[in-house]
Amino acid sequence: MAMDLSSWAAKIHSKKEKIPTAPTLDHLQKYEHELFGRKEGFITEAMKALRDLPPDQIKTNAQALNMLKKECQEAIEKRRSELSAPSTEKLAKEDAIDVTLELPQKERGHLHLIPEFIRQVEEVFGRMGFDTSYGPEIETEENNFNLLNIPATHPARDAQDTFWIKTKDPNDRRLLRTQTSPVQIRYMQTHKPPFRMICPGAVYRKDEDATHSPMFHQFEGLMIGTDVSLANMKAVMITAMRELTSPDIVFRFRTGYFPFVEPGLEVDMRWQGEDKTREGNWLEVVGCGMVHPQVLINCGINPPMSGRPRLAREAWQGFAFGFGVERMLMIKHQIPSIRSFYQGDVRFLQQF
Repeated sequence: MAMDLSSWAAKIHSKKEKIPTAPTLDHLQKYEHELFGRKEGFITEAMKALRDLPPDQIKTNAQALNMLKKECQEAIEKRRSELSAPSTEKLAKEDAIDVTLELPQKERGHLHLIPEFIRQVEEVFGRMGFDTSYGPEIETEENNFNLLNIPATHPARDAQDTFWIKTKDPNDRRLLRTQTSPVQIRYMQTHKPPFRMICPGAVYRKDEDATHSPMFHQFEGLMIGTDVSLANMKAVMITAMRELTSPDIVFRFRTGYFPFVEPGLEVDMRWQGEDKTREGNWLEVVGCGMVHPQVLINCGINPPMSGRPRLAREAWQGFAFGFGVERMLMIKHQIPSIRSFYQGDVRFLQQF
């Protein structure tokens, strides 16, 4: 014969009183099973006993039983939370931290030297008012050579110096850019002077030795105004070199030839590394000069011309420069070979 509802309620109350003092999670799980078990749980059996009550008593007793069921569930969850949290005494014994231990540092990834340096370049020139622009690495012959005043007979156009790309149209000659100067061309065609800009990125030439690589990185710059001079250019160059390498760096300006500037200059830095075989040698890092008037004309900018009065409001001039990123880093960190940047040797990369 089924037990009456009052007997089941007494059993539930008795078990409920034990829940707050359950010593372990195992004891608590046992109490939970005794209360809510599907076959013999006290609350489960009490729900079944409701069916034997007179109809007018079912609703009142069902409400009371549901309230008791809710109280048991809340008591179990509360005690489970208390037992799951470690005590202060347990933490002191089992989870103590010895702050005197010298643990090995975790290895962390970081930027490669080259993109990290380019970020520094953008920050240094940004403080000098230079905008940053980017362009495609696959360029047209027009942008890479023609508009830069590079003649058709120039050796840079030869197949042994440049990576030319086969195209279906023989008149649409394309190549992997040999310099970031095409970005300057694109910038001059879409912006009105005066302006200042730099254009960092990867470039490609068929050349490889300790100071040359088939792929390397440049950041070039351009400043156009009505009264921009070589003095302005030298000031920018000196500031950039000292900011990006060392305030004590030794450098020199010397004349150089580039078809897109006139006059043209080159900047060398003195190698001061621990490698005594190169101690005191000079390494070229910058090509620069005043932008050739023909380049300005090619881009729709009116330059000052000889034989006519120069009007500030209509005549523009300026300077351009190009730094070799890897060579700057070689000077800064005393790296003897450009190949080290591309070999993927973790021992080399972890030094920086």
